[in-house]
Amino acid sequence: MAPARAGGLNMARKSETVDTTPPPPVSDEQVVSYLKDHANFLLDHPDLLGKLAPPSRFNGGPVVDLQQHVISRLREEMEHLRGCAEHLITTSRSNMSTQTRTHEAALAILEAGSMTGLARVVAEDLPALLDVDIATIGFEEGDRPLPIIPGIRTFPRDFLEQTLGAGDVMLRSSTTGDPAIFGDGAELVASCALVRLDPKDLPNGLLAMGSRNERGFHGGQGTELLGFLARVVEDCIQRWWLED
Repeated sequence: MAPARAGGLNMARKSETVDTTPPPPVSDEQVVSYLKDHANFLLDHPDLLGKLAPPSRFNGGPVVDLQQHVISRLREEMEHLRGCAEHLITTSRSNMSTQTRTHEAALAILEAGSMTGLARVVAEDLPALLDVDIATIGFEEGDRPLPIIPGIRTFPRDFLEQTLGAGDVMLRSSTTGDPAIFGDGAELVASCALVRLDPKDLPNGLLAMGSRNERGFHGGQGTELLGFLARVVEDCIQRWWLED
């Protein structure tokens, strides 16, 4: 019979312990020693320069330390530039998103295939594609009869001149929806974009979009993409007007 192992099989193992004692704080001497051994540390981490407090060359008295003043100004400028950069990045991302949405809306309009399809795309697809709450399209009464199509609104003569004046695009913030433009959905509108449609040899029209957000549309926004979308709609109208 083999001799029994020392301690036997039932010997309990000593539990391993983990040292949870926090490390001691770094001393000034350690920091100084590290920086001496790594002379390029601040070159590799320039952001730290704006966080450090350099010593004053003048301790009290009537002398003003311009070095401290200049460094303070540089820090303020750095913070301002950082804020401008973040704002630019945010704006660029928002513009790219809006551009992508507009292109998708243009493709949906081109695929409509008829005035009936156009009315459906405007009412059903554009709100989701352009992140608005309601979209409508309509034309002024004139010498030529307007197509009788559900979803296409009819405006009296000179309605666009009274609404838009001489401009092609109007952005309104903190407003109420006009029932003549938005119908029963006017109560949804707290801001809106109104875009003139001027198809060649056809009645003038209006493409309108409304948002519940009071700042969804406002005067500070660019109108180039809205103008582009209007040109796409005009081209489709000229091709489909007589087909329905």
